[in-house]
Amino acid sequence: MPKMTGARFIAETVHGYGITHVFFMPYIGPRALMEMENLGIKRVQTHGEKAAAYMADAYARVNRAPSLCMAQSVGAVNLAAGLQDAYLACSPVIALTGRENQINQQRHAYQEVDHVNPFSAVTKYSAYVATPEQLPFYLRQAFRAATTGTPGPAHLDFEGIAGSSVIDREGELEVIIEEAFTQLPPFRPEAEREKITEALKLLTAAKRPIIVAGGGVTASDARSELVALAEKLSIPVATSLNAKAMFPSDHPLAVGTPGSYSRACANRAVCEADLVFFIGSHTGGQVTNGYRIPPQGTPIIQLDINPEELGRNYPIQLGMQGDVRNTLRRMLAAETTVQRTEWVNRVQELVTNWRENVSEKVNSERLPMLPERLCRELTDYLPSDAILVSDTGHSGIWTGTMIDFKHPDQSFIRCSGSLGWGVPAAMGAKCAQPDRPVLCFTGDGGIWYHLTELDTAMKCGINAVIVVNNNHSLNQEQGGVESVYGGRTPGSDELWLFPDADFAKMAVSMGCFGITVNKPSELAGALDQAFASGQPAVVDVKTHVEGIAPRAWMPS
Repeated sequence: MPKMTGARFIAETVHGYGITHVFFMPYIGPRALMEMENLGIKRVQTHGEKAAAYMADAYARVNRAPSLCMAQSVGAVNLAAGLQDAYLACSPVIALTGRENQINQQRHAYQEVDHVNPFSAVTKYSAYVATPEQLPFYLRQAFRAATTGTPGPAHLDFEGIAGSSVIDREGELEVIIEEAFTQLPPFRPEAEREKITEALKLLTAAKRPIIVAGGGVTASDARSELVALAEKLSIPVATSLNAKAMFPSDHPLAVGTPGSYSRACANRAVCEADLVFFIGSHTGGQVTNGYRIPPQGTPIIQLDINPEELGRNYPIQLGMQGDVRNTLRRMLAAETTVQRTEWVNRVQELVTNWRENVSEKVNSERLPMLPERLCRELTDYLPSDAILVSDTGHSGIWTGTMIDFKHPDQSFIRCSGSLGWGVPAAMGAKCAQPDRPVLCFTGDGGIWYHLTELDTAMKCGINAVIVVNNNHSLNQEQGGVESVYGGRTPGSDELWLFPDADFAKMAVSMGCFGITVNKPSELAGALDQAFASGQPAVVDVKTHVEGIAPRAWMPS
């Protein structure tokens, strides 16, 4: 068995698993970072551990493959906080951290806190590694855990503040790359034949069925199968935010995004359905608006690769455990075809009515610009192979409800929890797919979190374009704040209004490209300049402070 340092073993292993970038906050494993550099892995040193985790999350989601982030002992819990989004998004991130030597644990060692509980909350798998000889067992298991079933983060905690007890020492170590775990999904089980037959029987008999497609469709790369099944059985399709790019927005069966960040037509269609087929969806609180869309008691079919998810939030009439793509292919192989003219017409009526209701704002010339108009301009502009990265809050609502994808090669990833995720995530997405245009949609509230990572982008040549919906506020909070204060007061304003800020100038001061947009007619030209600049770019779009997203539609 070959003898090598833990550093060399880590570098050869992650290289063998196809990882091209490592996102980290020093001081962690410098010898491992050197060995990775020697193998051509690019090192992205961030200005904060959370940003490193966010970059790794987006990298993993865009590539449908594992990613890597690292932090030393005192930064480990910060890294764990950043893994919350990867955990919520089912993203296969590998996190490596150092920890104080065992002899110093629970003895008030400088800067040391418990790592076990923070990481247990945001990972599928977490293990302590004390010696180089343990690496082959635990590192391979981290990749297996991160990619199988419902994907998610995995964590290894190395002995030594910078992991030196494991990374710098030699051992007899054999590098073994298990090819199955280099991508999502590593295995493609199919639901049982009798379950597929029963599902088709139920879907055929239903008068008003609807599909709710979730992130499992994206992870399984099952876009074409989803479209084909919907057409074959004449079933309208609602897509969660994590599956937004998995169904054509202009398709006659498309109803949009349901739940809390939603189109009213999608919620109405799901509530009018007499059978809901959840495909690769956890039926979580957001896509169901608190488990109320569809109403409890609605007949449910659910397909998921993880049987633990079947029936978690809605009692199911039928559950199918299997990979989405291969199971849908089995369903497509059946002879069954259905026409549902009346139901499809009703769904199209709902969609048409929604578009008419929002058209005034979508086409508005009001200044400052309304966010609905900004989204229209972005829909028209986005390159055919663009990756759109969305922050949370209003950014998630606007991109989820108001931006349409017109090309099958366009992709969408969105923040699953933490405001500020967007900027570092766009950088991670660009590292994963450097030849594709990456555009981030965030607000001024979001960009303030990790503005310093523009410096990281500049130094590392990560040329993502950041569009800031700049209404100098956290206006999503306005209603709640003013309801407490009994109206608008100086005290309440401090909690949601910001002073005007010029993010374009800030970007230029950090060596990036920056440009300000005040009118809808200026946006396309500004984006052209941003993408052509050969630099990380910020497009600061001045929008109206009264641009507040409507509440989700709910049945009365």
